[in-house]
Amino acid sequence: MADNKKKRGGADRALIAVSEKYEVAYWSKKLKVTPAKLKYAVKKVGHSAKKVEAYIQEQKHRAADKSRIALSQPYEVRYWSKKFKITPAKLKAAVAAAGNSSKKVEAYLKRQKAAKKGVKKKAAKKRKKAA
Repeated sequence: MADNKKKRGGADRALIAVSEKYEVAYWSKKLKVTPAKLKYAVKKVGHSAKKVEAYIQEQKHRAADKSRIALSQPYEVRYWSKKFKITPAKLKAAVAAAGNSSKKVEAYLKRQKAAKKGVKKKAAKKRKKAA
């Protein structure tokens, strides 16, 4: 649905023309977003309907579920790994042990860290006694 109304076909249907009110209304309704969000998405990723739809879905996912860790999304694995200062593999193990809640994972990681410190202190005391 580009601006040339005489050309209709596959390539034309795969594009979003934000200059046409009827197209903005159609795509806003189809993607279940406001016209302003649709225009912003088109500005961000281009006129391709597939790219815009993917961008909007990603934004909806992020907004709807900020406190849960979705390991299936690579950007979330990167984000939470950086936030907790651990490797992605350790993050996946922590999520497997504690669940998908970011608060539970954070508490689990703190317990793990405290347990490691306790083991190190005990080892240091044993060394002192042995010496």
